[in-house]
Amino acid sequence: MRTDSPALLVGFDPTLADLGRELGTIQFEMLAAERHLGGRWGGLPEERLPSARNLLHYLAMRRRDLRGLQERLASRGLSSLGRAESHALASVSAVLTLVRYLGGEGPNVWAPDRATAGFAAGRELLDAHTRVLLGPPPERRDVRIMVTMPSEAADSGDLVRELLVSGMDCMRINAAHDDAVAWDRMLRHLDHARAATGRACRVLMDVAGPKLRTGAIQPASPVVRWRPGRDGYGRVLEPARVWLTPEDQPQPSPEPAAAVLPVAGEWLAALEIGDTVKLFDARDSMREITVVDRGPGGVWAESQQTAYIVPGTRLHLTRRRGRGTAEVGALPPVPQSIRVVAGDALFLTRGPAPGTPAIRNRHGELIEPAAIGLTLPEIFDDVRAGEPIWFDDGRIGGVIRAVDPSRIEVAITRTKPGGAKLGADKGVNLPESTLRLPALTQKDREDLAFIDGRIDLVGYSFVRTESDVEELQSYLAAVGGEHLGVVLKIETRRAFERLPGLLLAAMRSPSSGVMIARGDLAVECGYERLAEVQEEILWMAEASHTPVIWATQVLETLAKDGIPSRAEITDAAMSERAECVMLNKGPYVVDAVRALNDILTRMQAHQHKKSAMLRELSLAGRFLDG
Repeated sequence: MRTDSPALLVGFDPTLADLGRELGTIQFEMLAAERHLGGRWGGLPEERLPSARNLLHYLAMRRRDLRGLQERLASRGLSSLGRAESHALASVSAVLTLVRYLGGEGPNVWAPDRATAGFAAGRELLDAHTRVLLGPPPERRDVRIMVTMPSEAADSGDLVRELLVSGMDCMRINAAHDDAVAWDRMLRHLDHARAATGRACRVLMDVAGPKLRTGAIQPASPVVRWRPGRDGYGRVLEPARVWLTPEDQPQPSPEPAAAVLPVAGEWLAALEIGDTVKLFDARDSMREITVVDRGPGGVWAESQQTAYIVPGTRLHLTRRRGRGTAEVGALPPVPQSIRVVAGDALFLTRGPAPGTPAIRNRHGELIEPAAIGLTLPEIFDDVRAGEPIWFDDGRIGGVIRAVDPSRIEVAITRTKPGGAKLGADKGVNLPESTLRLPALTQKDREDLAFIDGRIDLVGYSFVRTESDVEELQSYLAAVGGEHLGVVLKIETRRAFERLPGLLLAAMRSPSSGVMIARGDLAVECGYERLAEVQEEILWMAEASHTPVIWATQVLETLAKDGIPSRAEITDAAMSERAECVMLNKGPYVVDAVRALNDILTRMQAHQHKKSAMLRELSLAGRFLDG
């Protein structure tokens, strides 16, 4: 041992040698992973190689449970490797050098080569990749704000301008809604707003991907109901307003109406203000309505009584100067839902027949299970008995009991107490099924024809494999969109489990990012695992110097109702750890943008990413052993 070594100055610590050996083993495994899996980055641009190498180094480090090592390092005032994501090998090597020096082995300084991310380079690479993907950050805020366009944005340039002025940095067009005509108007409004304000704003088009949803349900018999407003004692405070309109040329009510009744135009023209019309409703209860006003294309009447009206209901006009009778014309069908209870069976049908509710006896016992179709019957060939299935964002859960060519039998295992309603066009998740559905559908290809130099990023739904990424990249190149950034939406369990490979594949695009689609991930991986899954995605993305978009239900109550909950304010503050935060549409979305802008600006002074406890990651082992 050297006589001038730090070990003699601070007192010999025999465990330093153990720390050195453990850190040396980790460093060796990181370099071995790079040598063994170096072929995975074939075809990557040279400037992305440091990020690819760092991802492999980080995965190798996270194969181990490092919590004990962290505690021993921290107890000696050394780095516990809790912030190693963006420069994994540099962090381990620096601590190893210091441990060996303190143990009396003399200086052994390690310096990263040009193709390995050092301490400063790791953060610089993430910042550079974020700028290429999302543009330069706004003044006083590093985290960008993305806003999903509501349909109203196609008709309101003022709305788009207000969103831009309030803090929107990226416009998101959801190709699952509206059409190319509406998208074109949205972008024209954005062009005008950018010119007027001088603010930059990128555009992301989110292609829909294959959407597995419930099919149509047999509508109920048409019926409309009106009900006057009453106080706690049942006294009428406000009568129900009914709009009567000619059935041959029906006109929408000029203001909100409790009910709209189509009737014969000749009879309607004879009505006078003050007339009383009597009827017997669907419950055979005698009711009255009083004519109070005329409007463009119809007559307003008011009722002090609750009534249920069906087609053919006879309306009787009685007054001294004359009498007359009319019938209520055709009414719109009433959308129906299917009620399911834990313990019920539910049939998923392959054909186009509309769904039907369950049939029960007078004791509530199930006689015939409910049935409903699926929008993608191809999945009948892929699902297996015993696999879980979820409906309507996880509100209803079940297990597949049996599969045959025409139907899938599901045992409902989870609903809220008393059961739940399953409607048409509700999402279906099969987290453990291997579905052979294309990530890029024909509709997606048609929607991407809209790009034509007008968008900057493509949001890729339902991506699961590296070949999915390559398919999108090839298609973009074929239609002149090879310059576009690609954002991988991590919304399935399979995508999460293959995340490292997806990140490496996406590096072949000029710019790439990931979106944490927390709503679908909660269903696919389980709500209790969502926080853990979200952390792992953040770590993997930072290790690959890939920007993250934090999405789903951010300030949702504020955007929809105008008042935020305490929990979502905290959630918004935590989103500072991402490079971009996405807001969904709502009547108060401008208020949500302003609030998020303020929260992110304030939090920037308090937080950047975060330190982490490094237990082993099954994700790392699964990829490296792949």
